[in-house]
Amino acid sequence: MAPQDLNRGVPGLEYFTPQHLVDPGTPFPSSQSTTPTPTLFTPLTIRSTTLRNRILVAPMCQYSTASHGPSTGALTDYHIATLGHYALKGAGLVFIEATGVQANGRISPNCPGLWTDAQIPALRRVSDFIKSQGSLSGIQLAHAGRKASTCAPWIAGEQKTQGGKRKVSVKADLDAGGWPTDVVGPMGGEEWTWDGKKLDDESGGYWAPRALSEKEIGELVQDWASAAARAVKAGIDVIEIHGAHGYLVHQFLSPVSNQRTDSYGGSFENRTRLLIEIIEAIRKVIPDSMPLYLRISSTEWLEETDVGKKHGSWDIESSLRLAKLLPGLGVDLLDVSSGGNYPAQQINMFDSKDYQIRIAARIRAELKKENLSLLIGAVGLITEAEQARDIVEEGGAAILKNGDAEIAKEAQAAVTVTEAKAGKEPLADVILVARQFMREPEWVLRVAWQLGLDVAWPNQFLRVRFPKL
Repeated sequence: MAPQDLNRGVPGLEYFTPQHLVDPGTPFPSSQSTTPTPTLFTPLTIRSTTLRNRILVAPMCQYSTASHGPSTGALTDYHIATLGHYALKGAGLVFIEATGVQANGRISPNCPGLWTDAQIPALRRVSDFIKSQGSLSGIQLAHAGRKASTCAPWIAGEQKTQGGKRKVSVKADLDAGGWPTDVVGPMGGEEWTWDGKKLDDESGGYWAPRALSEKEIGELVQDWASAAARAVKAGIDVIEIHGAHGYLVHQFLSPVSNQRTDSYGGSFENRTRLLIEIIEAIRKVIPDSMPLYLRISSTEWLEETDVGKKHGSWDIESSLRLAKLLPGLGVDLLDVSSGGNYPAQQINMFDSKDYQIRIAARIRAELKKENLSLLIGAVGLITEAEQARDIVEEGGAAILKNGDAEIAKEAQAAVTVTEAKAGKEPLADVILVARQFMREPEWVLRVAWQLGLDVAWPNQFLRVRFPKL
């Protein structure tokens, strides 16, 4: 082959980027013949997509799109620089952050959206680059509900209450691009603000929502479908519905935040109605070959609180009941997270270092018993690894001195989650990692190196590959 043919560009792009000799994060065949490849680094096919490994970049809010003007809500070169780098360094799938299906569904004025065709080209540009590096591109479609129209967290972090406490959240008013009179939820009024604080309470960080009418709920469902159709036009590979962390879908699921008396409130069937209608509407407009994921908070951690005892809460049993419905609705993977719907949630992270992973494993096992086909994603892996480190070491200072010890714990935690051992099922099928990618975009490559696995690196980085262990 002539030298000029060796450095081929990725086809279908308007600019040149070299096609990798082997997709980064993929084990070389030679390593597979000498060392068993952990399940974590084996491909996984879901409908028409194939993950090159089981490590996914979870959606991470970046608050980095325009809040006004013709580019409102559109992704930018910032997103190529960040998300593209995770793809370049080997992640199997890179999720674009929570993206509003309606303008008032954004968490902040600077969050992305997909409520208009004008936002498609920028999304396609980001998706194309992610895919050019051998990764799959995903988008998390969302509506913030009563947690909408807030400022970026670093703005809140710079402000303090009159008592000197740092604010956790700051309301985005009209002058900040917010929409204080159009924040919505299942319920309406000052008593339904997320933090329960009145509008005249200077420590409050959220607007009072107004209750959605049934007509508006129907329009909302169609807007989810329209956003999904736009994602398909933009070349996205995977869509995830955001039903977790106290955002709108979760608000409807929970009896704590949903006390409606119509067909969208009260019973389990009524509280899940919005989500089911969204799933059905999306599946009608996306190809049968396209995977659909769902993220939920598997528990609100409110069972032992006064509000939980009074109204009930969304708990693990509720999640199990929902999970059993999902395969029949066309959902392929359940992304298991927790919390976020009420400030009084009670969980001691250090007493339950692998809490979300254990919940994910329980859901997976229950589905297997009933021969239901639903893949399970576990988040909180790095939390588990960090807590394991902190428990066996005196404090976390040692980690700053020994990076290899840190990545060793993370690598082992990652393998443990997805590996079947001694006849036992794995805890989950994929892992979703968030903040650790922000710290180390090359995390996939570092994990492989720690496991002694010879995986491909990007062509442009071959000269700085880690030495073989």
